[in-house]
Amino acid sequence: MQVEKGNISLAEQFEVILDSGNRSEIKEFLDNQNISDVVDLVYEFPEQAALIIANMSVHRAVNVFKLLEVTEQRSIIQELPPSYTAALLNELPADDRTDFLEELPANTVRELIKLLDPEERRVTLSLLGYPENSIGRLMNPDYVYVYSHNTVEEVFDTIRKYGKNSEAINVIYVINKAGELLDDIRIGEFILSEPGTKVSELMDERVISLKAYDDQETASEIFKMNNRVALPVVSESNKLLGIVTIDDILWVATEEYSEDMQKMGGTQAFEEPYLDIPLLRLFKKRIPWLVVLFLGEMLTATAMAFFEDEIARAVVLALFIPLIISSGGNSGSQASTLIIQAMAVGEVHIKDWWRVMRREIISGLLLGAVLGIIGFLRIFVYHLFSPALYGEHWLMLGFTISLTLLGVVLWGTLSGSMLPILIKKMGADPAVSSAPFVATLVDVTGLIIYFSVAFMLLSGSLL
Repeated sequence: MQVEKGNISLAEQFEVILDSGNRSEIKEFLDNQNISDVVDLVYEFPEQAALIIANMSVHRAVNVFKLLEVTEQRSIIQELPPSYTAALLNELPADDRTDFLEELPANTVRELIKLLDPEERRVTLSLLGYPENSIGRLMNPDYVYVYSHNTVEEVFDTIRKYGKNSEAINVIYVINKAGELLDDIRIGEFILSEPGTKVSELMDERVISLKAYDDQETASEIFKMNNRVALPVVSESNKLLGIVTIDDILWVATEEYSEDMQKMGGTQAFEEPYLDIPLLRLFKKRIPWLVVLFLGEMLTATAMAFFEDEIARAVVLALFIPLIISSGGNSGSQASTLIIQAMAVGEVHIKDWWRVMRREIISGLLLGAVLGIIGFLRIFVYHLFSPALYGEHWLMLGFTISLTLLGVVLWGTLSGSMLPILIKKMGADPAVSSAPFVATLVDVTGLIIYFSVAFMLLSGSLL
């Protein structure tokens, strides 16, 4: 059955072929599409996702399956026949297979592992044995290694024999008889060398490696600093265990970014897409921080109650409370976001706390001075057009607002910049010092600063 392409979209073409019910035509159509286009079809026809995967060659199906969200992968596996599921899982790279399995319930994992070939089962169980966020979970055990006594000609024989199973052959790893990593050499150096040249002559022993039990974020920083597409993973005794490739690190970085954004918004991290998460679980993710922030804001009411007499004697002070606390909260949120982002990309470390504090003190003074001047001008201009609004003490009120804004903004920038560093020092995720948390903290302390300054400057006049 021929489909006239013309201006018909890929989805419309696929729909026509689906209606024909001819499996050979469906397979031929899918085999002629780019992998990314097939992924789009899976999302456009979710009810046909298993059919799409099942009607592709296993190799192409694996490339599509790797790019899908976990929820879609889980749905497809449930609908595929056991024989095709076994072929698909056995063909998946070990690191991708581990990523998929770790998202499933334990009983489902047990059943799927039974479908694996003995060797693939051993590798998968080994990877699943590493801590959840460790580099070992990302590791691919398929790589090409040689010995220092091999010649370049022998290296190419090894590549031809084992390279097709390796995820990255642009770097060849050199080990000794004990399996210890000695060096990694780019394949270009072998290509440019004479066939009889020994590997030992090309070695410089300046190898960069990852530890299997290190945190995945560590790998992200090392990749960035060294401009690599793959890095070896070793044990504590320097035994070569596998490699981690840049595509896995980019995936980790994306997940870490999403998690940090969610935490900075004042929620717990989600493990699945927003539209797929059950409403009750979404509620449970959001309510804890919301309650904590609410309890924190209750301290604002306590602070206002403490200064109730001052507010009663000078009601005009209450007019500026929103202005004061919002300015402090905004400056704190700004500083917090900047420092969390800088720490995430490795620009700021715990040891830099003093440098950060010095910069934020200067920034806070400058920012506070600008807002203080604007606040004073606001009172001055209103007094010109409506002298009765602030009365005869308008000048001291203007100074009170200016000095308070200076102090609150300075305190906000210091709190927002130091909290992420302090939380990191305590071993927690800096993202939990989210903008809402900083804003709540500064709201309470901002009121104390405001009424303390007002009491000092306005005693004997308005107070």
